[in-house]
Amino acid sequence: MTSLRAWPRPLRGVVPPMITPLRDTETLDHAGLERVVGRLLDGGVAGIFILGTTGEGPSLSDRLRQETISAVCNLVQGRIPVLVGITETCLTAAIELAKVAEECGADAVVTAPPYYFSPDSRELVRYVERITDSIGLPMVVYNIPSLTGCFFDFDAIRQLMQHDRIIGFKDSSGDMLYFHKMLQLIRQRPDWTVLMGPEELTAEAVLMGAHGGINGGANVHPRLYVDLCAAALAGDLARTRELHLQVLDLAGRLYSVGTGSAPVIKGIKAALDILGVCRDVCAEPLIPLAGPEKLLVRQHLRDLGLLE
Repeated sequence: MTSLRAWPRPLRGVVPPMITPLRDTETLDHAGLERVVGRLLDGGVAGIFILGTTGEGPSLSDRLRQETISAVCNLVQGRIPVLVGITETCLTAAIELAKVAEECGADAVVTAPPYYFSPDSRELVRYVERITDSIGLPMVVYNIPSLTGCFFDFDAIRQLMQHDRIIGFKDSSGDMLYFHKMLQLIRQRPDWTVLMGPEELTAEAVLMGAHGGINGGANVHPRLYVDLCAAALAGDLARTRELHLQVLDLAGRLYSVGTGSAPVIKGIKAALDILGVCRDVCAEPLIPLAGPEKLLVRQHLRDLGLLE
């Protein structure tokens, strides 16, 4: 499998937060998973991030998460890095899942802050360092305050940067002032990978110094996101603007259908179902888009040129 030494440091490009294909809320869709992974590999992605927000990681059972880690690592076979989300409310549970990822041949783990009791900066640093010191894999920290109720402040990042096996940062805050300040700070660790979550902000983030994106829409159209990152990394402003508008169009269409929570997950899964990649089953409590809503997604896919 890919080792830490074999990673590009930093890792550049698109690392999709892969959806978890399901047959029902407790059964992994192995055939669909193989098609999803193959689609991402064919699209030229730089890595795969599983069991994150888009992968519905917190809604899956321990057994199903472990099965997913093993299956994805077996499918990827070391061709690109596999990053595994281990966000938990319990330190021991996070460490145990990280050890499963290590045993299966994953390349790194990713954790957001525990999301029930909100730790302060000192507690958060200790939590992340205790996980990292208990496992052999490198760690990427994940900032998503809208779902965790707290965030990695600058003091926390300064301290975590001192740990040689904490190797990167994903930001899904949507706060570009915070992100630009973080980019300035992280220059002290030029080997750190810095990735943007919201795809609508990825072009700007990469042009300003980020290394890529962890963008949900890449499940549907990986080549678009790969090309966007490549153009931004190359400083090709005209091409970046062109592809950025296409990303905005895709996100605006697919993530605005239906009501309720997690429209990104529901829109992506509906699109992949319509495209014949995998079923649109969501982990409870989420409910997939209904018939009229899926018809609208179908029309959007036609308008985007992804469906005849």
